[in-house]
Amino acid sequence: MRRKLSILLAVALLAGVAVTIVRGHGSDSGSTTVRGVIGSEKEAFFADPAVRKEFARHGLKVEVDPAGSRQIATSVDLDGYDFVFPSSAPAADRILRARGTTARYSPFASPMVIATFQPIADLLAREGVVRNGSVFDFAAYLRLVARHRRWDQLANNTAYPVRKNILVSTTDPRSSNSAAMYLAIASYVANGDRVVTDAAQERKVLPTLTGLFVDQGYTDNTSEGPFGDYLALGMGNTPLVCAYEAQFVDAAVRGRLKPGMVLLYPSPTVQSKHTLIPFDDKGDKVGHLLTTDRALQRLAAVHGFRTTDPARFAEVAAEHRVPVRADLLDVADTPSYDTLEHLLDGVAKAYG
Repeated sequence: MRRKLSILLAVALLAGVAVTIVRGHGSDSGSTTVRGVIGSEKEAFFADPAVRKEFARHGLKVEVDPAGSRQIATSVDLDGYDFVFPSSAPAADRILRARGTTARYSPFASPMVIATFQPIADLLAREGVVRNGSVFDFAAYLRLVARHRRWDQLANNTAYPVRKNILVSTTDPRSSNSAAMYLAIASYVANGDRVVTDAAQERKVLPTLTGLFVDQGYTDNTSEGPFGDYLALGMGNTPLVCAYEAQFVDAAVRGRLKPGMVLLYPSPTVQSKHTLIPFDDKGDKVGHLLTTDRALQRLAAVHGFRTTDPARFAEVAAEHRVPVRADLLDVADTPSYDTLEHLLDGVAKAYG
């Protein structure tokens, strides 16, 4: 009897060990891997260990590949991904049409801004382009560009006497959403402060739009390119750059801004609404968490994005002394998906 009991206890002990091993193995591989393609400006957010930890708390391991938002909508092979997360509603609309789906999440947004340096802002203030210290008058800027002025032709310019055209650096409009948003602002102003809505208006504004992009020469495919140059190479290389507000705030939080770097708001600006499109249940869970999870919303604010909680974004900006605008009033609507595509295609043809 004692021998039988010993055998039974041994079997039970071995079974218990086996269960422990299985459970331990399960905990190591318990996270569900979710794969997505994102606009490059969100790469730092998804790489943040705190963000990864919060997703892991919900059983998810989120892996992302960055790309230009227009590339995501037009040329990236989306097979094998659970979601896409471009940086604007127009890019998302194109994907929704192509996939025949309607599911979407818009967990945060970021207005377009102009990142520059104080000496440049002072020069442009004398030309009427910069007003009240932080307003970039886009109509005045277009008038200056139309005169083909160079930096060294500005009166009393000892701060930046460079023989190159006065142009805002952007990304490539053929691939990147930030360039498309810049084009949306320019088209609105060039059309007499009206959204471009028909072919006649497209033809009217295209010459202006083409010059803003083609005359820059080489442009990067993603917004990390020109903004990275702004941070690393300074005024000599990139005196003016079109960026997302989130990039500037994120750089401030990370201590990457240098003295004299200045944030300007175009008048008007446009809001870039970051839109996640799920392709399956796993992608849907990511979109739902980004929209509703308070920890992820707080982390998005730390990375410079405006979420459904304006107070949190204001706290982050105040803590790092970033002079953001609490209320954005001068915001233009973007053209419809089809019109924006026509304008982008028109500019693309000018590249040859």
